[in-house]
Amino acid sequence: MDLEKKIEALLFWKGEPLKRKKLAEIFNVKNEEISEALEKLKKVHQERGVVFLEKDDEVILGTAPELSDFFEKLQKEELNKDLSKASLETLSIILYKNGVSKADIDYIRGVNSGFTLRALSVRGLIERITDQKDNRRYIYKPSFELLSFMGIKSVEELPDYREVSDSLTAGIKNGEDLSADAEVEVERGEIKNENENAS
Repeated sequence: MDLEKKIEALLFWKGEPLKRKKLAEIFNVKNEEISEALEKLKKVHQERGVVFLEKDDEVILGTAPELSDFFEKLQKEELNKDLSKASLETLSIILYKNGVSKADIDYIRGVNSGFTLRALSVRGLIERITDQKDNRRYIYKPSFELLSFMGIKSVEELPDYREVSDSLTAGIKNGEDLSADAEVEVERGEIKNENENAS
């Protein structure tokens, strides 16, 4: 398979910006080969709904600017909906870990959480920040708005916080899917009400 196709698939799967250097490491090729493949991707996506975006040394797949009104309408409709099971599960992990990478979320849930993370970000329930331990990756944390909506000052006030947090950490280390433990603690109705306030 061509390198540009592999890069395209990886960017879609990750759902996050990736540095050119990181792409070269992943595919074990020279930086020049990455640049050539990215140029091909640019041309391929020029007239499509999914476009190739660059910022500084990072690249990501995004939606065409001319579709912004269409997606804004969909976002408003989405904000009025209840959170899905996948969103509740992901939000629970983020709350109880209070700083977790997409890779760890995916590992705990057993599926790609890219679209779910975007939906939670749009609702203002989570925030993405650069990992202080490794500036090449991002971590997700609950937003101040979410904590305010839940009526707590910090995640430590969540029910059984330490126990569930430790279980999730063990799950990441041991390959056990323990996300259900956290989901039980975040009541569906409670999050629904908070989200209605956020919208």
